[in-house]
This record gives sequence, structure tokens and C-alpha cells, in this order.
Amino acid sequence: MNTASPFPHLLTPLDLGFTQLSNRVLMGSMHTGLEEERGGFAKLAAFYQARAKGGVGLIVTGGVSPNMRGRIAPFGSELSHFWQVKKHQQVTAAVHEYPTKICLQLLHTGRYAYHPFSVAPSKVKSPITPFTPKAMSVRQINGTIKDYAYAAKLAAKAGYDGVEIMGSEGYLINQFACTRTNKREDEWGGSIENRMRLAIETITAVRSKVGEKFIIIFRLSMLDLVEGGNSWDEVVMMAKAVEKAGATIINTGIGWHESRVPTIVTSVPRAAFSWVTEKMKKEVTIPLITTNRINTPEVAEKILSSGQADMVSMARPFLADADFVNKAAQNKSNEINTCIGCNQACLDHVFQQKRASCLVNPMACYETELVLNKVSKSKKLAVIGAGPAGLAFSVYATQRGHQVEVFDKLSEIGGQFNIAKQIPGKEEFYETLRYFNKQFELLAIPLHLGVKQSVDSLKAAGFDEVILATGIKPRQLTIDGIEAGLARKQVLSYLDVIRDKATVGNKVAIIGAGGIGFDVASFLIGDDKAESTTENLDSWLNEWGVDKNYHNGGALLAKTVSHGEGNKKIREITLLQRKTTKVGKGLGKTSGWVHRAHLTKNKVKMLAGVNYKAVVEKGLLIEVDGVEQLIEADQIIICAGQEPNRDLEQGLVAHGATVHLIGGANVAAELDAKRAIRQAAELAAII
Repeated sequence: MNTASPFPHLLTPLDLGFTQLSNRVLMGSMHTGLEEERGGFAKLAAFYQARAKGGVGLIVTGGVSPNMRGRIAPFGSELSHFWQVKKHQQVTAAVHEYPTKICLQLLHTGRYAYHPFSVAPSKVKSPITPFTPKAMSVRQINGTIKDYAYAAKLAAKAGYDGVEIMGSEGYLINQFACTRTNKREDEWGGSIENRMRLAIETITAVRSKVGEKFIIIFRLSMLDLVEGGNSWDEVVMMAKAVEKAGATIINTGIGWHESRVPTIVTSVPRAAFSWVTEKMKKEVTIPLITTNRINTPEVAEKILSSGQADMVSMARPFLADADFVNKAAQNKSNEINTCIGCNQACLDHVFQQKRASCLVNPMACYETELVLNKVSKSKKLAVIGAGPAGLAFSVYATQRGHQVEVFDKLSEIGGQFNIAKQIPGKEEFYETLRYFNKQFELLAIPLHLGVKQSVDSLKAAGFDEVILATGIKPRQLTIDGIEAGLARKQVLSYLDVIRDKATVGNKVAIIGAGGIGFDVASFLIGDDKAESTTENLDSWLNEWGVDKNYHNGGALLAKTVSHGEGNKKIREITLLQRKTTKVGKGLGKTSGWVHRAHLTKNKVKMLAGVNYKAVVEKGLLIEVDGVEQLIEADQIIICAGQEPNRDLEQGLVAHGATVHLIGGANVAAELDAKRAIRQAAELAAII
């Protein structure tokens, strides 16, 4: 062990017998979308090479199918022909310029396929995909096992150090393993010995094709988190059989994609599931990897030093910062651009069949396109506004060699992030602000807080160009009685509530059910102060129905406990929107359901198709489907959108200044830090 290291367990090599990993960090599998783009493998090679250069010990690629029926989508990635090897060699050659190993993930989607040729153990449709799968014949099962083995052989030819066989998250091998989806009555169904047979025969076949000196990781579903999931005894039996069949390492799989338990979003506590890997450590002897919501070297070190696992897997943290491991090794963890678990630019993009990237690092997956080259001539730039857009632009432009000064009328950096960080479950936003504060210090960027700028002051300072990152203003509504409501502090804006801590009564109506409306509802759940289960694992597991004692299959509790239960002072909250679509429809694809479920668990009412008639002393008079009703409310909180704050633009342009608008000052539709930071990077790259 490297005891001189700030993270001795994390940075200790792992001896696999026939080969050694340089540290205990796995960059977990994540599909990027580059796999299917024309010329995408050259970009993918640059993406993985940056992470290898950044010090990661082992990389697992996004999922690649061993045959056509197992593809994610009609033109999804597949490795089943010799002529497909060459493009993969670009990736392995790029990674192997550094002491990093790389494994290809072999993933057959089964009933999760987004195409009509899907197959599964039984004809049982998935709730999250449009097609009903065909039940596999015995011949197809045997053919699929051969396809896995051949794909592994091709992976070895392509230069991969190993493969990860995906046996979790509700994909084909997991579908065979559980009675939820396996209704067969032949030798591939019924008992756990039969249901796990596909996994074991696949590992055996792969091992016979690739020999002993090739890494085989098996991703085992240790927590199915669905009805009809496996019991702990069945999971253990399968793990022991996986080890005996020739796997090198077992990776922890958590939850099916259709599970109603969140497993990776921001509100999931850090390292929320490492306890199940620790439980498995008592049962097998090969190395175990733990995963999910591990996003700092400190959390990873604690897991490893306490013996919960032999390696840690992080996927999204390597989108956020390619140099994660090197920074940890240099005792610079405070310089890491931390993953906040938002999913907005990574998983949400992938599920919309767009290229993945990262909200806090828009260069991720754009390493060959969004490049910050040094400038030949430095410009003196003023940035007005120290929210996400202004902060990101200032760092990127300074890195290119420009002289940047930043001004904000408020007393702290962060803009709307200072609102977001106070929402229960969004505490990770503090990390992004810590990162920017550190970057400003390292780059010595002049920062003027509590200073309001004017056209005259900016003109007098002699800036070459001005970047307005001045954010947004809450939109004013015209509803009968609203002025009187404002005067008696019955009507408040979301800024009054979250930023200024205005007093809020027991009955609340929230106008606007976008992201801000959901945030305000979450903020107000509970008693007079906002509470969060993010840092209380047992409370969080109870709320979402996860049983650490594993009394039931899938590790689900018989009864979940809502955050507000037992709390005498539960607010009555009603969330309202004009649109007739489902409340929360515009939220993120992978996280929106979590926000809706959280509010539902805590008895928040949600109404769509609302016409706002009047603010009255007793509350808010509305009309839904032609019927008037009164929502009794001590407070009515306005979360109905915002407008760009461009107060300085016209005056600057009139004085001949070159002005750029970024972030909310450019487009203020739903607050969008992802777009703001990307826009800042794109401007910084060309200015």
C-alpha cells in the first residue's frame, strides 16, 4: 500500500495474478452516443485517452451487443464480425499509451431493446420500452452464448484487456435470473440453478475462448429493487457460481431501469449501496467492485479503507473531470470538478439518442471539437454576473490567455446555484461552487463582489469586450388581486422563500410546476425548515422502500415511510400549472419521475390545466375544466418562469461596445445551467 499517498487505499495497485491494475479506480460503463456516430470512434478514442491520461486504473466501455437482437436500438453498437475490430483498435491503442487497462462491456438488452426484434426469456413486455419481446428458443439461447464468446474473442483481437459481461440493471442475463421476467418451465427457468444458467454458461464460454490471461468482469445484480427480484440467498448462490465459472472480478449492479427506487440521481446519498457489496465480501474471494453515487476521492477512500469493496466504480465523475485520479494523487481533491449527479447532459441525452456530455464539463465527449487553444492576442474582458455562465466563461477564457475581470452586485458567487444548493437533495451544488472558487484562486481572476456596474463604469475601464451573464428576473404575473396579495405578503416569489427565507404558512399554493416549482415544493416539505434525507442513509432507504436486511426478494420493504410521517406540522402544498400536460413532464427524463414520486409520497397535490382567476384573502381562486374552486393558501408562491436580465445591453451597444449575452441573460426559459455553461465554453473557445 502507498502509505505516503493522501488516498493510500484508492491508489494501491490491484494484483489480478496474470496482470495488475495501477489503482483501485474503475471508470464505469457509460454509453456516450459516439459509438453510433459517423467517425465517432476517433472521438471516443480521444475521450477515453483523456481519462487514461488522467490516471484511472481500469476503464469499462459503454455497452456493445454480442449480436443484432441484443442491440440497444436499430443501429446500436454490436461486435460480432471481424471487420468491426479495426475501429475498436483506435480506442485501445489510445488508452494503452498510458498504464490504464480497458475492458469492453458486452451487453444484450433483451426486452429493454428499442427495436421490434427484441428477445427475452419469456414474452413479458417491459414497462419502459414500446416492443413486446419474443420468447427465446433453446437454440437462440445457445446461439447467444456462442455470440458472447465470439464477441469476447474479437474484443481480445481489438486489444481490450478484458470484457465486462452485463448481468444486471434488468438486461437479458438479469431477465433470465429473476422470476419477474423468467416464466420458463424448461431447463432455463424455474429454480435459481436454471435461471442463472445463462450467466454461468456465458462466463464459461467466454473464458474458454479468451484463455486465462484476460479480465472477465461480471456485473451481478446484487439489488434488483423490483418485485419478483432475487432473494439474498439466490444472489449469493449466483455470485459463488460466477466465481467458480472463471470471472476475475464481480462488479455490483444496483436496480433495474424500471425500478421505482432512485439509484443515481443527486438526491441519492453518496455511496448509498456500498453496504450490499460489503455483505457480499463475506461470500466470495475474488475482488468486488462497488458503485453508485461515489463522486469524491474521500468517499472512495472510506469505502476501500473500511473493507467494503476492493475497487470503486465511478462513471459520471469521469465525465465531470478526466483528471480525477491524478488530482487525488497530488492531494488536490479540492481542484476536482465534482459530478453533481444531475444526469441532465449525460443520461438524459443518451435516452434521447443524443451525444452524452456533462453539465459541469461541456468538453466531455467533445475533446476533439470544443478545444481551448491559447490565444495569439490577449483581450481585456469584463464579465458581468458570477452565476454558472459567468464563472465558466471566466475560467475558460482565462485558461486561453485572456485578461478577465468579473463583477457581481451580490456578495457571493453562484447566481441561481445559490438557490439550487438549498433544495433538499441538491447539496451537491456546493461542490460546483467550491470548484469555481478554487479555479478563480489558481488562475488569479479578479473578482469584484457587491459591485454594481454601469455603462459609464465599464466604458471608463477600457474593456475590449463585455460578456453579460446577468441571469434572469422572475416573471411578473397579472392576476386579479395579486397586488394586494403582495402587499400583505401573501404572494411571494421563489426568491423570497428560498433566498430571503420569508415566513411561509401551513397552506401553500405554488404557481408554476417547472423545475423551480418542484424545488420550492421540496424545500417546503416537512416543518418550518427544509430537511433532507441525502445525508441520512437509513432515512433515505426507508423513504424509498429499500431493506438492508433483505427480507424480501429484490430487497424491497413491504411498506415505505414518507418523509413527513410522524411529523405533526405537515404543510398542505398544491402545485399548479396552466399546461394540460402531466405535471413535471418537462423535468429530466431520468430524474423527473424521482421528483414527482418524492412529492407524491409527501402528499403534495398536483393540478394541471389551471386557469388563475384571482388572489383572495383566503387563497387562490382557480378554474379547472370550467369549474371554479378555491385553493386555501396562507401563501401563494410564484414560480411561473423568468425573463432575461439585459439592463446593460442597450446602453453598452449604443456606446459602441462589443457585447455577448450568455446564460439566462441570453435565454431565460426554464433555468438551464447545462446550456449556460456550454454556451460559456463555446464563446470562450472562439473569442
